[in-house]
Amino acid sequence: MKVAVSSTSGSLEAQVDPRFGRCPYFIIVDTETMEYEAIQNISAGAMSGAGIQAAQMVADKGVGAVITGNVGPNAFQVLSSAGIRIFIGAYGTVREAVERFKRGELQEALAPGPMGMGMGRGRGMGFGMGMGMGRGMWGYPGGPSPPPPRAPPLSREEEIARLEERVKNLQKQLEEVRKRLKELKET
Repeated sequence: MKVAVSSTSGSLEAQVDPRFGRCPYFIIVDTETMEYEAIQNISAGAMSGAGIQAAQMVADKGVGAVITGNVGPNAFQVLSSAGIRIFIGAYGTVREAVERFKRGELQEALAPGPMGMGMGRGRGMGFGMGMGMGRGMWGYPGGPSPPPPRAPPLSREEEIARLEERVKNLQKQLEEVRKRLKELKET
C-alpha cells in the first residue's frame, strides 16, 4: 500500500509535520518496500484552501492512507470521499510513523470534528474561497470542482469495532509515551 506522510523535509528520516495542508513535503511511501518519493506541497503557502489543494494532490498520487498530525474538516472530506483512510496524531520520523502504521498503532480519524482533527487551527477559516462575489463557487471558471459525494455512514457494529480498535491503539501509544518518558528521566 502507498501512504502519504506530512513531512518537514524530503526523506524518511525527516520529522512528521503535524500540519497536513501546510506541511512543506509529503513523503509517498510503499509500505511493503519502504521505497519513497518526496513531493513538495505547493499549496503550503496558499492564502486559503491549502488543505483541500493538498488533499487533491495526495489523492492524485493514488495513496490508500494519509499519516499526519492533524487534518482539517475540508481536507478530511476530500480525502475520505476519495476512499483514503486518515491517521492522525503521528509524530517522530516519517519512517517511525510508517512503522507504527504497519503495526496498527496509529489513530484513524473516522469523522471530521474537534477530536484531534485540527478544527479551528487552520488559517483562512473559510474566508476567501467561496465567500462573496462568486469567487471559488462550484462551476465558476477557475473555481474548485465540487467535492465528491460523502461516503455512507458506518453501521453501528462497524463504528463500535473501529472505536474499540482506536482505544487499543491509544493504549499502545500511551505505553510508548510512558516508556519514553521513563527512558528520558533515567538518563
